[in-house]
Amino acid sequence: MTPKVQSILSYLGILWLIAFFMGKDERNDFSTYHLKQGLGLFITAAVINLGAGILLYIVPALAFLIGIIGLVFLILMVLGIITAANEVKKPLPLIGKLFEDKFNFIDN
Repeated sequence: MTPKVQSILSYLGILWLIAFFMGKDERNDFSTYHLKQGLGLFITAAVINLGAGILLYIVPALAFLIGIIGLVFLILMVLGIITAANEVKKPLPLIGKLFEDKFNFIDN
């Protein structure tokens, strides 16, 4: 699996695992960067969605706002895929800088 394919898959939720485990032999700095960004996006989305689900259970009238939050994560995912497909190392808007130096287990 090429580093470019690894980078694109890293933004697709659970497919991150395929990119991480299947691409170890061909991993470079580019794919490592996007694996970190993709994992950060996945973890952030999971935590926010868990909190939003609890909040929605308490206040059902917030369903529209929670839908907008889901749309924001979809947009971030698409932006990540576009930067990976263009072979650019650019952090995701809003949350990308937080994960550039995290997840050291991903490093070569």
